[in-house]
Amino acid sequence: MDSMKEEARKSLFKYDEDKTLDKAREYIGNTYSQHYTGKDNIQIQDVFEQMEISEAFTRGAAMKYLFRFGQKEGKNPKDLLKCIHYLCLLYHYAFKDGSEEVR
Repeated sequence: MDSMKEEARKSLFKYDEDKTLDKAREYIGNTYSQHYTGKDNIQIQDVFEQMEISEAFTRGAAMKYLFRFGQKEGKNPKDLLKCIHYLCLLYHYAFKDGSEEVR
């Protein structure tokens, strides 16, 4: 039965995208205990949002970790997980007005 489940999963996610997203979800969840926050639990990303630069910042941060992958510390999976995290944040800020529509 497990082999049937694995076969069905593979037909949906030929390149293990589901496993990659699971790793990203775990990584992102673990980062929230590592963030520096003040007494009001404010993170720097909250400040960037108030300054209306969150979308640009998260795009730049995603690019930073994507370009860094394979260069600094070799092919460090953490660089890609950070990139995915910033892409998730970019997605949030880009469509927080409800304009999300896949074209």
